[in-house]
Amino acid sequence: MEVKTSLLDNMIGVGDMVLLEPLSEDSFIENLRKRFDHNEIYTYIGSVVISMNPYRSLPIFTPEKVEEYRNRNFYELSPHIYALADEAYRSLRDQDKDQCILITGESGAGKTEASKLVMSYVAAVCGKGQEVNKVKEQLLQSNPVLEAFGNAKTVRNDNSSRFGKYMDIEFDFKGDPLGGVISNYLLEKSRVVKQPRGERNFHVFYQLLSGASDDTLKKLKLDRDFSKYNYLSLDSAVVNGLDDAANFRTVRNAMQIVGFMEDEVQSVLELVAAVLKLGDIEFKPESRCNGTDESRIKDKNDLKEMCELLGIEQSVLERAFSYRTVEARLEKVSTTLNVAQAYYARDALAKNLYSRLFSWLVTRINESIKAQTKARHKVMGVLDIYGFEIFEDNSFEQFIINYCNEKLQQIFIELTLREEQEEYVREGIEWTNIEYFNNAIICDLIENHQNGILAMLDEECLRPGTVTDETFLDKLNTICAEHQHFESRLSKNSKFLTDHSLPHNCFRIQHYAGKVLYRAEGFVDKNNDLLYRDLSQAMYKANHSLIKQLFPEGNPAKVNLKRPPTAGFQFRASVGTLMKNLQTKNPNYIRCIKPNDKKASHIFTDSLVCHQVRYLGLMENVRVRRAGYAFRQAYEPCLERYKMLCKRTWPHWRGPAREGVEVLMADLPVPAEEFSYGRSKIFIRNPRTLFFLEERRRQCLQDLATLIQKIYRGWKCRSHFLLLKKSQIVVAAWYRRYAQEKKYQKIKSATTVVQSYTRGWQARKLLRELKYQKRCEEAVTTISAFWHGTQARRELRTLKEEARRKHAVAVIWAYWQGLKVRREYRKFFRANAGKKIYDFTIQRIMQKYFLGLKSTMPSVSPIDKSWPANPYRFLDGVHTELRRIFHLWRCKKYRSQFTEEKKAVYEEKLEASEIFKDKKALYPSSVSQPFKGDYLEISKNPKYQKLHSAVDEKVLLADVVNKINRANGKGTARIFLLTKKSVVLADQKTGQVKASVPLPDLASVSVSTQSDGFFALRLKEGSASAVKGDFLLSSDHLIEIITKLHRTGATAADSEQLDIDISDEFLLQFKHDKVCVKFIQGAPKNGNSVSCKRKNNRLLEVSVPTTA
Repeated sequence: MEVKTSLLDNMIGVGDMVLLEPLSEDSFIENLRKRFDHNEIYTYIGSVVISMNPYRSLPIFTPEKVEEYRNRNFYELSPHIYALADEAYRSLRDQDKDQCILITGESGAGKTEASKLVMSYVAAVCGKGQEVNKVKEQLLQSNPVLEAFGNAKTVRNDNSSRFGKYMDIEFDFKGDPLGGVISNYLLEKSRVVKQPRGERNFHVFYQLLSGASDDTLKKLKLDRDFSKYNYLSLDSAVVNGLDDAANFRTVRNAMQIVGFMEDEVQSVLELVAAVLKLGDIEFKPESRCNGTDESRIKDKNDLKEMCELLGIEQSVLERAFSYRTVEARLEKVSTTLNVAQAYYARDALAKNLYSRLFSWLVTRINESIKAQTKARHKVMGVLDIYGFEIFEDNSFEQFIINYCNEKLQQIFIELTLREEQEEYVREGIEWTNIEYFNNAIICDLIENHQNGILAMLDEECLRPGTVTDETFLDKLNTICAEHQHFESRLSKNSKFLTDHSLPHNCFRIQHYAGKVLYRAEGFVDKNNDLLYRDLSQAMYKANHSLIKQLFPEGNPAKVNLKRPPTAGFQFRASVGTLMKNLQTKNPNYIRCIKPNDKKASHIFTDSLVCHQVRYLGLMENVRVRRAGYAFRQAYEPCLERYKMLCKRTWPHWRGPAREGVEVLMADLPVPAEEFSYGRSKIFIRNPRTLFFLEERRRQCLQDLATLIQKIYRGWKCRSHFLLLKKSQIVVAAWYRRYAQEKKYQKIKSATTVVQSYTRGWQARKLLRELKYQKRCEEAVTTISAFWHGTQARRELRTLKEEARRKHAVAVIWAYWQGLKVRREYRKFFRANAGKKIYDFTIQRIMQKYFLGLKSTMPSVSPIDKSWPANPYRFLDGVHTELRRIFHLWRCKKYRSQFTEEKKAVYEEKLEASEIFKDKKALYPSSVSQPFKGDYLEISKNPKYQKLHSAVDEKVLLADVVNKINRANGKGTARIFLLTKKSVVLADQKTGQVKASVPLPDLASVSVSTQSDGFFALRLKEGSASAVKGDFLLSSDHLIEIITKLHRTGATAADSEQLDIDISDEFLLQFKHDKVCVKFIQGAPKNGNSVSCKRKNNRLLEVSVPTTA
């Protein structure tokens, strides 16, 4: 029987704040502290999850935990983020309700990690399958890419999201993911050009410089030294626990999984490098003759490298940094930029370039992860957005972020109340109106279309004349002075005139989270977010494909004189769209809290947590939840938990669960006004009532445990006694048997001993007789042996003496003969005797060497690599030179036998070796195959007579190839003809010419490195043959076709050298689309044949069987 636990079992503190008694801010924070100290980082407020950032890894996110919370009731186990994720997923799958998970909290509270945990849990519990796993992997791998480009290290968080992200994950009717759509909000692009002290720029800059290979950095014209780039802060360039090099590899792998092609990844890296280079461009002042100041670039090397990366003419960008053109109707005015304006233009370009690149990345990821089917989908939204921010210096970014949090707080209160009211109506419980603070008045102060702060800021930005931050603040002081949530030193409200904590150039807003002081400086510029038209047009002139997409307004043919919408207007519109989207879904809330500012584990700062509890409105949320009934539970689990409190329901209740609960509650001393019966749940008004039930249950469980122990101990003692009694009988029986067996063994042993002694005496007597007889025989043999040995030794001594005498005579004779020879020798040789002997010895050795070489000479075949070993070390040089001369001689002799045709064939084979050797796996198998050229015998075959007459030139090669269909990857048979001037493709059955491509129109030929027969004819852009796009063909004679194409192109007078591109991934132009052809190795299928399959609109995948 499965044992189920409950939220109320083994509880540390209170797992659900709704049950906290007494309820106060101090008791609320003390409960959080107690649970945090015991590693309980999750706490409920009804269906809301409070998440405390532990700043360390905890063993509560394992696969076992996922299975533990899978398909379990929300309150069945201890609080966990998995419980909320499971509840949302099952509501979406089983009840067909669209869900949204709202994750809020300030920077460093763990919002990004919470969103990852939700997505990983949903990915783990939903269906399996190749396509489903691919979609899940793409959705999960989109996170590292967006984190690299959108997250940065701040003083509060080492991986702070500097943009808002909302992801809609789409599911089918079974609950399997189909895809997703990501929306991003307000990237903090000002961080690109300037970071506060102790903070870093976006991660991708440091990851690129730390993790890219030296080759990649050289192509991007970058150096690993962070100090060489003005846009990178140095005081926090290296972060403890953050491996930028490993993260860069993770991002590259994630981009590949999501679906980025290699050229797209390279383009993105080039733009990142360009932003870094842009920050190193510096300006110097220069006076003109008319007295005006203008700016000039100090060192043009960085500008040159940036222009080379982006494909922009250096003079065009240099002019855009020096001049500004203003158009008004039919009039153009060009003015020079001073140094300050030039730096402003440079930074504006860097911010726009990076923010537009980020938006393009989000769009590109959406293209890859979007659902392919158009049927209705179920949707789960995950919102990970910046939390409420209160810094020492708050500017436009903090104002916009806090406005977004005001809207989220408003929808949180509305949806919480609506959910509570809907449950009461659904259960038939009377609804009680709840008093709460409505922050709509603060939202109206900011977003009102007439008198709102954003509307006045837009009005100032669009107003002609001098517009500054001071004029904007004056307007606020005039219009918002009487608003109860707006404060300023210059407003008409006299109570702030002596408030020295409120500077003159600032204003203060009373948000739901507390008062925030905003510095008006920079509001107008950041809201305008202007990029000079000259810079947009310069960017559009770039040869870089991605740059043109990012700056469409730079197209001279589409000049728009209308002022672009302001940043505030765009953000207000996007927040409005987000709120409408959230209101259509069932909300689930995760409130993230950080326990301390030191990013350290085991530290709980009461004041910081209290501040977050206040601005997140958690106490208000508890009061809203407790305003009606503090606790509610379905009848079945309620009866199962408390049935032991009533004799009529214990141990089993046979009727309906509701009747059992009614009988149970009637038997308990609980006032009737403390609970109500709904249609499917019982509602308990006061937590004290619940704790009373829990205390009674605990006492009953103790009594039951005592009864069970008593019965068990009695049964155990009786069983033990019966076992002892049975054992005694068995032991006695075995002992008697053992005693008789032992007595028998003694008698048997004594008999055996007597027998053995008798037999031993008889055996020893016989042995003595045998030994005496043997000793007599051995004595005779020994005496005979000694006698024969004596005789042999005497004979040996005689023979040795005779041999020594003979040897002495021979030695004396040899010495006498040597003496005579030496005397004769001295007469004929004197001083040069040594040299003559040396020369004679060398001559004899050389003679012996050449005679030996003659007898061991190898064959005259040029491929025979054998050669006799060198017997003399001083002849090494001669030996090597003779081997080389012999090889040259036999090669010359072998070549003299060639005819002109055979020589041409070998020249083609040699050229094929230069092109494909060690580059193409198919090449070794083609070496032994002769190049035939005309495989179809087109001039003799009457079937191709019409085709032969249609071709004027001599046919160098004729073969049947397969033309690959770009729509489905299947092949169609075509006749391939190669002449000295063109390539012809004709129908195999009719012989009709389908395409004729002049050789000068061929740009290059692409093949893979593997053992397939695929090759692509890539045509020059703009040529007449390139209208339908490039050709992808396959042939059994690939090596011969490419070799003849290369030779023919090289010998033609009017064509350039044909490029051969050998790569496993290349791009082809099919009409208006570029398609990537990718070769992969796969398991053998369909008889080990190569298969081509179209994966998506941009990818043809060729699977080549793995060779053994």
